[in-house]
Amino acid sequence: MRILALDVGDVRTGIAVSDELEIGAYPLATLKRLGSLKRDVAAVQQIVAEQEAEAVVVGIPTSLDGSEGPQAKKVRVFANALARAVAVPIIPWDESLTSVEAEERMIAMDFSREKRRAVRDQYAAVILLESYLEHRRMTNARADTMTAEDGQ
Repeated sequence: MRILALDVGDVRTGIAVSDELEIGAYPLATLKRLGSLKRDVAAVQQIVAEQEAEAVVVGIPTSLDGSEGPQAKKVRVFANALARAVAVPIIPWDESLTSVEAEERMIAMDFSREKRRAVRDQYAAVILLESYLEHRRMTNARADTMTAEDGQ
């Protein structure tokens, strides 16, 4: 099953995709936010269709204490709108420290600052998706049976 992951920000959304066997996660695209929820959701909806994704993992930013702030609320609004637009499960998933880890990985791979800036959101989505895939492997979970609480 192919799964997408979204690292939703105010300016950009990083997108990663799994292979069909759910072994790996790969950077796919960075979408510039289009300024309206409807247009942003439509852009992601198109990618879901193009990739034939069977689930979408959406990163929910949480504080180190597990609480959710204003950005998490914005992302949940986006995830809820996306859930109404696509016929696949939308799975909220804790994205704590994915951007930090993405930056560390890209530095280790000797990406230039310019290259890191261009793909940071995609790599954060990759780390998010890797976390979710690992959870599925460890728990034998199925995407269509997961609830919002599973990602928290």
